[in-house]
Amino acid sequence: MSPADAAASAPSDRRSPADADTPAAPSEAIEARYGRTKRNRSRDRLLLVLGGAAVAIVLVAWVVWAGLDGSKPQIQATDLGHVLLPDERAVEVTWQLSVPAGNETACIVQAFNEDFTVVGWKVVEIPASDKPIREFTETVRTAQEANTGLINRCWLT
Repeated sequence: MSPADAAASAPSDRRSPADADTPAAPSEAIEARYGRTKRNRSRDRLLLVLGGAAVAIVLVAWVVWAGLDGSKPQIQATDLGHVLLPDERAVEVTWQLSVPAGNETACIVQAFNEDFTVVGWKVVEIPASDKPIREFTETVRTAQEANTGLINRCWLT
C-alpha cells in the first residue's frame, strides 16, 4: 500500500467547509454522563425561577415592613446650654425637646467633669403637652465638681 492509499483510507479529523458552521452533535450518552439532559436543564430553569420568585417575595415583604415601621413619633432633644453652680455642687442644664403633642416623655440629664466622666445624672419625667416644642431647665447635683452638663437621651413613656 502506497502512502497515498494509506492517507485516503485513514479516517480524517478534518470537517468539510460545509460542516464548519454546524457544531458536532454530542452523543446522548455523553450528555447524560455530564448532566446535560433536557430534564436537567428544565429542572435547573425551574429552580432558578423559584429562587428568583423567593428573593422577590422577601424583598417586597421587607420593603412593606420597613415602610410601616416608620410610624413611630420622632423625639429630638437639643442642648441649649449649661450653668455651673460650684457652690451647690450642681450644674443647671437647659435643653429643647421636640416631641409630638400629647406624648409623655422622660429624659436623662448628665453632668460631666473635665475628664468627661459622669459625676451626676437625673431622669426627668416630662408630662404631655399640646405644644410640640418646649424648653426645659433642670438642675443636676454632682458628686464632684462638674465641667459641663448635657442631655443624654429621651424616650416616650
